[in-house]
Amino acid sequence: MTETLKALGQLAILWAIYWVSTWLVSVTDVPIPGNVVGVVLLFTLLCTGVLKVRQIELATDFLLKHLVFFFAAVAVGLMEWGVVFYDYGLTLLAAIVISTVLPLLVVGRLSQFLNRERS
Repeated sequence: MTETLKALGQLAILWAIYWVSTWLVSVTDVPIPGNVVGVVLLFTLLCTGVLKVRQIELATDFLLKHLVFFFAAVAVGLMEWGVVFYDYGLTLLAAIVISTVLPLLVVGRLSQFLNRERS
């Protein structure tokens, strides 16, 4: 029972970080989703030592272990888009390939350039 309460407390910490980040986005009108700001905030808290990994470990392990359940609804929702994929499949495939390959090439070239500058 104590393990469950501990996990719920850790989940409350994660939820509070999400709530604060969502509130920040709504107050500042920043065009970034609250959950992205929450991830950055969580990362910052972990890097600065304000929040220790052991303080959220049980909750995060549970969430990561059951991550597939969070994507089940998305997969079911995609089944309703069959007509769109049929009609625009090649266009979507091209967009996915380009948006994957182009950043990889740019980041690769940029890191090679910066590495040469440093040497």
